Amino acid sequence: MPYEPAPHPLDAEAVRTWSSLAVAALGRAREDIDAINVYPVADADTGTNLYLTAEAADRALGEVFARPAPGMTDATPGTSLAQAVRAYAHGALIGARGNSGTILAQLLRGVADVLGEEPGERQPGPLLARALTRAAQEAYQAVAHPVEGTMLTVAAAAARAAEAAQDAAGTAADVARAAYDAARAALAETPGQLAALSRAGVVDAGGCGLVAVLGALWQALSGEEPAAEPVPGRAVSVPRPPDPCEQADDGPAYEVVYLLEASEEAVGELRARLDGLGDSLVVVGGEGLWNVHVHVDDPGAAVEAGVVAGRPYRIRITHFGDERRRARGERVQRAVVAVVPGEGLAGLCGEAGATTVLAPPGEVPAVSELVEAIRRAHAREVVLLPGGAELRATAAAAAEQARADGVRVAVIPTRSAVQGLAALAVHDPEGSFDEDVVAMTAAAGATRYGELAVAERQSFTSAGICQAGDVLGLIDGDVAVIGSGLTETAEAVLERMLGSGGELVTLVLGPEVPDALAERLEAYVQHGHLAVDTVTYRGGRYSAPLLIGVE
Repeated sequence: MPYEPAPHPLDAEAVRTWSSLAVAALGRAREDIDAINVYPVADADTGTNLYLTAEAADRALGEVFARPAPGMTDATPGTSLAQAVRAYAHGALIGARGNSGTILAQLLRGVADVLGEEPGERQPGPLLARALTRAAQEAYQAVAHPVEGTMLTVAAAAARAAEAAQDAAGTAADVARAAYDAARAALAETPGQLAALSRAGVVDAGGCGLVAVLGALWQALSGEEPAAEPVPGRAVSVPRPPDPCEQADDGPAYEVVYLLEASEEAVGELRARLDGLGDSLVVVGGEGLWNVHVHVDDPGAAVEAGVVAGRPYRIRITHFGDERRRARGERVQRAVVAVVPGEGLAGLCGEAGATTVLAPPGEVPAVSELVEAIRRAHAREVVLLPGGAELRATAAAAAEQARADGVRVAVIPTRSAVQGLAALAVHDPEGSFDEDVVAMTAAAGATRYGELAVAERQSFTSAGICQAGDVLGLIDGDVAVIGSGLTETAEAVLERMLGSGGELVTLVLGPEVPDALAERLEAYVQHGHLAVDTVTYRGGRYSAPLLIGVE
């Protein structure tokens, strides 16, 4: 619930008000910021990413205010400045979206590193100035190759002005106003600092969002609302959109983002490894939890680097092909969003034009993750492929939220990634929505699916009692075969699945399965079923040892 603007001392309530106002400001400016997004990738989502990051931070902050502080009761709430600002920064870290949202999360972490210290006698003006300075410093350090003319430049200008204001014995509101004014001025200068902005005739989109956030900070501390008229260089005053002919399509093909639990030493090695794989590398966080963002051509290698460093999760892989195309005009008519269990499958679906959400086996993505993917698809109509029976409720909830935003969404009840691949194969974005959904649903429904898994313990199954280490062959979700090895179990599953006919066998190999198994199974199919074709893909890390589809 938004808060009425009113002057505040630099306390927990000020942070709460700042957060609410920042979400509102970014919500108003989101489409304008998206429209001028040309750097580092013209994918028309900087405003949306900043808004979603601020929204996640605001939710985390709200949870702190909803529960009593340690030693307090519901009747005597006592959230401190330190608790509030740490929760605000942590929420941004967990929910950071895209390059700009990741940098915003690190800026808020820098603020929290100073304001989150337990209070002694401190003067608010100098304290806020020091926080904004730390924020700019930490943001620069988080970016592998800082570029001037971006939101980093805007943050640095705001910090310098804040320091000057506190030297003049300014209050916290005075410091915030000086930072805001300097950020506006720095934003107006960004086209002269970055060629991509100059060619497109726009200011930096991330910097524009940061100006909105700093304006919210000043409003929270002063009670004065920033001028309704746009400052020079803000998105709404930019005279023309980016020229499609000036956009370069030779950058990395994928954006990879994940949360990572790892030590600081391991993250240092991760930075070096990812820096050699791609660009736009930003790693933010600390104290064992990090948010990793990078643009690469090999998403599997980027995720693998995270596995070496620690435990990556909430992995999101986005293919830039359609993103760049959408950035050049209005919404596309139709898009597909697919939930997949491995980064190899994510790349495969991305190449087919789908926006993907990576959900390793046993993990169910949050509704908000699917809603965000639907927003990233930037289409009037979306076909959602959940990829598992356990994900259908989440997919249905995400579809309802997206429909409330005016997007027409159909959920195809795919129960396996191979059914999603079959649906994608017949997807026709040029046909009518209803006909496309019917054709994709029919293709998915006509695909029987199998899977190989390794039993973790003794248990009863529909095929009998299995022991730990046995290879289980599942058909349409039920255990049909219990074997001792991958090859013989896979052959038994294939024979049963092909017993009722089939024209195409799809094999998706897990990360530890050798190519020799695929060759053996292809030969097995060809020997016994001459009219059946076979295609093989690599599922990548997190996928099952073997997925089988029979169409």
